[in-house]
Amino acid sequence: MATATTSYDALNLPPALIDAATPAADWVVVWPVALALTGAGLLVMLRNYRHMQLAFAVAVITAILLSNLYLLARVIESGPLAMTMGRWLPPFGITFAADMTSAIFSLAASIAALVVAFYAQTELTDREHKFGFYPMLLLLLCGVSGSFLTGDIFNLYVWFEVMLIASFGMLILGGRKLQLDGAIKYGFLNFLATTLFLITVAYLYGLTGTLNFADLVDKGADIPTGPLITVSLLFLLAFGVKAAAFPGNAWLPASYHTPAVSVSAIFGGLLTKVGAYAVIRVLTMALPEGGAQLQPVIVLIAIGSLILGPLGAMAQTNLRRAIGFLVIGGIGAIFAGFALASHHGIGGAIFYAFHSMLAITAFYLLAGLIERSTGTTDTRKMGGLYAANAPLSILFLIMIFLISGLPPFLGLWPKILLVEGGVRAENWWLVAAILINSFLTLIAASRLWAHIFWRNGVEGERSEQAPVGLQKLDRTENWFGFLPTMILMAIILVFGLFPNWLFEASGIAARDMLLPDRYVDAVFAHAEDRQ
Repeated sequence: MATATTSYDALNLPPALIDAATPAADWVVVWPVALALTGAGLLVMLRNYRHMQLAFAVAVITAILLSNLYLLARVIESGPLAMTMGRWLPPFGITFAADMTSAIFSLAASIAALVVAFYAQTELTDREHKFGFYPMLLLLLCGVSGSFLTGDIFNLYVWFEVMLIASFGMLILGGRKLQLDGAIKYGFLNFLATTLFLITVAYLYGLTGTLNFADLVDKGADIPTGPLITVSLLFLLAFGVKAAAFPGNAWLPASYHTPAVSVSAIFGGLLTKVGAYAVIRVLTMALPEGGAQLQPVIVLIAIGSLILGPLGAMAQTNLRRAIGFLVIGGIGAIFAGFALASHHGIGGAIFYAFHSMLAITAFYLLAGLIERSTGTTDTRKMGGLYAANAPLSILFLIMIFLISGLPPFLGLWPKILLVEGGVRAENWWLVAAILINSFLTLIAASRLWAHIFWRNGVEGERSEQAPVGLQKLDRTENWFGFLPTMILMAIILVFGLFPNWLFEASGIAARDMLLPDRYVDAVFAHAEDRQ
């Protein structure tokens, strides 16, 4: 009996479907997310095999890093890339898109995650391995990469949720009382911000009928002024809390010092930058008029973060809490560029975010090495570490110059762009705040160095003898943490000495944010073919 067959070409496809399959080359946009998600799932099954956890996690993150390098090369060569899942045309399907901004952020995230994966092996207990540090690290990287590479705002919310679940799990890993206290503060404010984000997404969809970034470039311009200001302000509030920008920053220094150092490092380096990225993506590219209407508010947020961050660091006696406040100051620099909304401003913000993702990760790892050597997190009980660990003191001194933006280190170049952008816009308040931030950061970090390395005695004691119990980091397990930290700082130093490609890349990224025609063309390429 003959069987009737139906040709695929004869099917009456809905007008929202693509005729041709997605080319294999376009899947590069999804690789960082797919690899991280698949790796996290496989690592859950290997959680009882500690000796396999590190090797497998490093292999997966290395593959993600190589994927991000290839993605960056493709974006440099061909411009923004996009693909829409399930053969649906945008704006109906789930779109992944990569422009220069996405590629830069994703590359920095994978570098930081790879270094943290190595470092974590030196401090995690068997219990923390078994309860899933490495699967959660990959799940966190999945959420971070998805946030950078998604092409619509609802899926940005989805990736925020993935990131939030993984980060909450990492924060309570170990179950110590201090961790649970920090997790409650972290979880409450972040759940609140995420809920506000979802409500705002629904409001935006009601106004425009779309959530696709490329589609919003056109349809967002038709939103009446009143609703536009409302939806933009709600997004700014939600993303500002996620980024730990002033005044929604209290949760960060209250929680980031409580977990393992590896967790603090990946949180400080990546999570706040996702919030900053979302602000730039939504209010510079998708809803630029909304961002322009809120510029005075954004300037106040930037100035508050720039000044209060390092001032808060000066008042701290806990090393990692002090670094947490410096993270807030760095977020202020990113918001300053966002507030300028110019080529120099946006380029400087993206450049600074890349620098901060790597530098803050390294700073937390250095703090972990210091805590391991002194046996305490309280800087009042430290002192004399220079004699016990001279290389560590030199690395910390370099870090001071790096985060303060002193030449010739990487932190200098984005601040030059930001200051130049402020001068061109004649926004002298922002220019002054950026320069004051560098000065205050230098004082705060130098104070830490003097307390930890320079003085001999413990605070409050007359004895000039160094504290007893200082450990030289010369054992194998300590070098396993020391070497990744040195390698990350070496990478940062190389970027600082040869910053030309970052100047060019951040310039292209700023251009595509302010004039997103290439991004829109990449997303709607298939749709134009069907019309």
